[in-house]
Amino acid sequence: MEYTHLGRSGLSVSRLCLGTMNFGWRTAEPDAHAILDRALEAGVNFVDTANVYGFDAGKGRSEEVLGSWFARGGERRERTVLATKVYGSMTDWPNDTFLSARNIVRACEASLRRMRTDWVDLYQFHHVDLATPWEEVWQACETLVAQGKVLYVGSSNHAAWQLVVANEAAARRHFLGLVSEQSHYNLLTRHVELEVLPAARHLGVGVIPWSPLAQGLLAGVLGDQEGDRRHAERNRERIERHRPALEAYEAACRDWGLAPADVGLAWLLHRPGVTAPIVGPRTAEQLEGALGALDVHLDQAQLDRLDEVFPGYRTAPEEYAW
Repeated sequence: MEYTHLGRSGLSVSRLCLGTMNFGWRTAEPDAHAILDRALEAGVNFVDTANVYGFDAGKGRSEEVLGSWFARGGERRERTVLATKVYGSMTDWPNDTFLSARNIVRACEASLRRMRTDWVDLYQFHHVDLATPWEEVWQACETLVAQGKVLYVGSSNHAAWQLVVANEAAARRHFLGLVSEQSHYNLLTRHVELEVLPAARHLGVGVIPWSPLAQGLLAGVLGDQEGDRRHAERNRERIERHRPALEAYEAACRDWGLAPADVGLAWLLHRPGVTAPIVGPRTAEQLEGALGALDVHLDQAQLDRLDEVFPGYRTAPEEYAW
């Protein structure tokens, strides 16, 4: 396993991040524990969740599964860089959502209880809250850091200018500010190349891509009949819309003798500024497949071919202005 610093921080994280969104509802607790054990055995020390994950089984359920795993001991908690998120509504009451100081502090304490831990390594804002000033957000985070309940703070789904404003406000308070940003980024979705990636690199904010395989579209969906049936209802329109590019992509992967899923993850690992793509396996077999991407090295000719199939963006403003 390779490790890298999370943004400009001194925190070392694995080049793959294990996402737990499926745990507790799509993936039963014993199976989730087996996946977590295998990931830790393979050197994956970076685990991501959110307070709202659990869905059909109830919000908070994924954090509870992590809590029962940590409770098994064996230094599971000590060896894990644990990331969770705050923003989404946990109840119907108005103050149990968004990024008020009240919700940040109370939601963090609730997450700690569910995960049976004293601290969160990386506490992330699941979305931007334009109605709450950053001075209030950072006041709450400073409290949590001073109490030892949070060590680092990150964002998710933020625009480049929001990263800048956030860290300028933190700097005025002599606070570290954001060290990471979770963004929707894959070969099919490359909008963050315009401004988020260059801003993050400038600020020392590590980028953690979510949905690295575009909900399975980059995992060989055309060549996998079982996968094709799985996506028939939810993703049929997306498959048809991207069919020419997906056909060219899977043909390139066949030429290289590589699995499409491995290529999609490996491409992200080659992108400047990317810390660790988030992989969210439902099964142990899917985790093993993701681990294989760490051994894939793409040369410049392969990277150029991928850019031809899935054109990206130059950084702004050069992309759209002289």
